[in-house]
Amino acid sequence: MTVKDTLNWRYSTKDFDPNKKVSNADFKQLKALLRMSPSSTNIQPWHFVIANTEEGKKRVAKGAQGFFSFNESKIKHASHVVVFCSRITVDNDYMLHLLAQEEKDGRFPNEEVKQNTHGGRNIFADIHKYDLKDLQHWMEKQVYLNIGNFLLGAATLGLDALPMEGVDVKALDEEFGLREKGYTAVTVVAVGYRTESDFNTPSKTPKSRLPESEIFTIL
Repeated sequence: MTVKDTLNWRYSTKDFDPNKKVSNADFKQLKALLRMSPSSTNIQPWHFVIANTEEGKKRVAKGAQGFFSFNESKIKHASHVVVFCSRITVDNDYMLHLLAQEEKDGRFPNEEVKQNTHGGRNIFADIHKYDLKDLQHWMEKQVYLNIGNFLLGAATLGLDALPMEGVDVKALDEEFGLREKGYTAVTVVAVGYRTESDFNTPSKTPKSRLPESEIFTIL
């Protein structure tokens, strides 16, 4: 499929077939999508809780109770569920940890490039921490970049997905001890296979987007 075909094929799946499971090979590809997503200054401010067992999905579904119960079955019926988490803050130890990994991976041809990378990343983090005062929000933006990358990548594998902001992030933080580890839940994405009866498939509920003439300025 072309990119356009893939975009027209994918949609926010509302009804997953509980009897269909993502293969181990595709699961490896999904993990690669999560790990290799771009982020500003390569800060990678994320962690992922992935549930692919009934018990694991029940734990994630604790974030879909009460007001958010409309998402409970989607979590339980999906093959895999990913809780996207963002770092709460970044400190010097984490910055040095990133630098050490980049050096190990051979990203720096010399010491000058290494120090420029380290200094530049700290400058941007400090801008968001002290000047804009939105450091955590900035890191959550990087997590959303990852989510977009993940949704398109999953579709190229022929996998259906549903991003869910309709979850109790505090309940998820508590269930998985995220805040103690320096993270907080941002959103949940369920992955699996659509049912034929899903009302939201594009064949039943056509996609709707604003026209090109309204959203593009081509110079």
